[in-house]
Amino acid sequence: MFREHLQKIVDSVDGGVGGLIMGLDGIAVDTYVRNGEQFDINTIGMEFSFILTQIKKAGDILEVGGVSEFAVKAEQLILVIRMITEEYFIAVVLKSDGNFGKCRFLMRVTEPKLRAEL
Repeated sequence: MFREHLQKIVDSVDGGVGGLIMGLDGIAVDTYVRNGEQFDINTIGMEFSFILTQIKKAGDILEVGGVSEFAVKAEQLILVIRMITEEYFIAVVLKSDGNFGKCRFLMRVTEPKLRAEL
C-alpha cells in the first residue's frame, strides 16, 4: 500500500524521480523509482535520515518545536522530506526543475493516510 502512495506522488509531479518511506534508523519501509530513472533512493534516504535526526535534536535544544518538513535544493535535484510520525518520514526526489510546490502539496495531503497505515 505504501508503494502506491509513493508512486502516485512521484508520477503526478513534473520532474518526479523517486520516493521512499523510511525510519530515522535509515531502514526503508518502501521505495519507488519512476521507470527509466537510474537512481539510488535508498542511499539518499539513509544519508538524509541522519541529517534529519540532527535537525530534530537542534529543534529540541532551541525549543522551536518539532520538524514537519525539510527540503534541499542541489544543482541536480530537489529533495523534499516530510515527517509522518516521530520516527518515520516520506522523502521525494525531483529533478532540479521539478514542481516543488505540487510535490509539497501531495505529500501534505497523503501524510494522514500514511500515518494511519504505519
